[in-house]
Amino acid sequence: MKQELLNDTVGILHKIEIIEKEVKDLKLSVLKKLTPTGKKVISLKGILKGIDVTDKDIASAKKSLYSKIGI
Repeated sequence: MKQELLNDTVGILHKIEIIEKEVKDLKLSVLKKLTPTGKKVISLKGILKGIDVTDKDIASAKKSLYSKIGI
């Protein structure tokens, strides 16, 4: 009886180790997808050079963007 219990315990521990390894591999996979790929970031600085943005323009844009959610 003790031998069977010991074998069951060892089997469960082995399954836990396999699951832990799979979780670790999944974490690494997700981290690899989230890391930057080395692509150059394009700056939009200066794209609106010489254009005046007024408070009215900003209010109109907010109204347009958030009209459906009621902000």
